[in-house]
Amino acid sequence: MQFLCLGYLEAVKMDARPKDEIEAVMKECSPHLDNFYNSGQVIVDAGLASESKCLRRENGRVKVVDGPFIETKEMIGSAFLIEARDMEEAIQIASLHPTVQIDAGEQFGWGIEIRPIHYFKIRE
Repeated sequence: MQFLCLGYLEAVKMDARPKDEIEAVMKECSPHLDNFYNSGQVIVDAGLASESKCLRRENGRVKVVDGPFIETKEMIGSAFLIEARDMEEAIQIASLHPTVQIDAGEQFGWGIEIRPIHYFKIRE
């Protein structure tokens, strides 16, 4: 079974900190990423830029709106796809990710949402 995991953060809190402090926090991620990748169950891991667009159909036409499209203090900063037997195993694998391993992430609102995937198609 495959699970999409979304990594959240409070960008305002991170943006308020000096660049060198954020770089130091991000350096702490490397050993945790190694453990995460070495699980053998990570299919894709991607960091996401803050820019986004939202497409919606209105009055029979596609409308493009600047994102993020959900009003929240949190934004999606990463996404990863994992393979697991069930949600319990998905939680175990996702818990290896630096988002929940790095102490400093707590002050920046780092968190992970795990969602089962009902279908997955790869372009041939």
